[in-house]
Amino acid sequence: MKFGIVFFPTVGGADGEATPTQYYDDGLHIAELADELGYFQVKLVEHYFFDYGGYSPDPTTFLAAVAARTSRLRIATGAVIPAFTHAVKLSGQLAMLDNISGGRLDVGFGRAFLPEEFAAFGIPLDESRARFEEGVEACVRLWTEDNLKWNGTFHQFGPVTMLPKPAQQPHPPVFVASTGNLDSCRTAGEQGRHLQLIASAATREKVQEALSIYRRARADAGHASGTERIDLTFPCFVDEDRAAAYLQGEYVERKMSEKMASAVSAWTTVKSDQYPGYDQMAAAAVRNGAAFDERVTENQVLAGTPDDVRGQLGEIAEWYGDDIAVGLSVHSGHLPRADVERGLRLFAERIAPAFAGGR
Repeated sequence: MKFGIVFFPTVGGADGEATPTQYYDDGLHIAELADELGYFQVKLVEHYFFDYGGYSPDPTTFLAAVAARTSRLRIATGAVIPAFTHAVKLSGQLAMLDNISGGRLDVGFGRAFLPEEFAAFGIPLDESRARFEEGVEACVRLWTEDNLKWNGTFHQFGPVTMLPKPAQQPHPPVFVASTGNLDSCRTAGEQGRHLQLIASAATREKVQEALSIYRRARADAGHASGTERIDLTFPCFVDEDRAAAYLQGEYVERKMSEKMASAVSAWTTVKSDQYPGYDQMAAAAVRNGAAFDERVTENQVLAGTPDDVRGQLGEIAEWYGDDIAVGLSVHSGHLPRADVERGLRLFAERIAPAFAGGR
């Protein structure tokens, strides 16, 4: 089991909240510490307009700064959205980032799910899956082929040869980001992609079903066993004092739920058959924000003393496999940097060594 860190801003610069400059500065210092402590990866999302993720409209920009200030840490998009960026532009950005980082890039691609984002880019929600699949394939082929002529449904170009090619050959590891949609997991497995799951957003049974479908689809498609990479994300709050860890976690998770509920509120009036059940997202976010203790008990949130969190991770390894990577969501912008760094040190020194692969 390996451990990385995840940055997901849920601040918008309101009174008392971190400004963008403060958020990025804290994030860069946290990434430097993670590199020093031996964490294996830092991951950043792509979102627009809302306090929910809106400080990260271009994760490649921030990750380039992380790459310049670290030497071992893998940098990951979690995820970039092909529907919102032409494949020629996106593949070029990511190839540059892979070279700047010396071949440390993991590329997570996602479909996106906020109606206002699609509206701003002039993209119909009902095209999200098709645009995602076409965009991912086009990026991979631009990385690996010369004189590519592309005749897609949404874009046509070429013949062109992308420069630079990625540092990693034939291309950086490609992940599909999902909240647990079973069709997405099945397709990712069939195509031999890796998988990013927000495990905190689903029950144990749903995560297990998603992973089972993904692993079975990979095997049935003939992809070699043991070559897959699975990243699961969990919020994490560690302190020597359990009450202090819970106080941090309850505050951050409540803020997260408030910001998410606002961002997804459009789903109460917007409908798309590609997003079944999304009309319930705002209510689910509010419930999650009010059920912190329950979510800790269900291992959807990691919180408590080092002994507590070590025990939670032991159960997670039993549930999902000990070959997974765990992304610790630690930088929302709502906690002082000193608190985040203290938790990362405690985790690295008192928790990670108990697991094979450690950090």
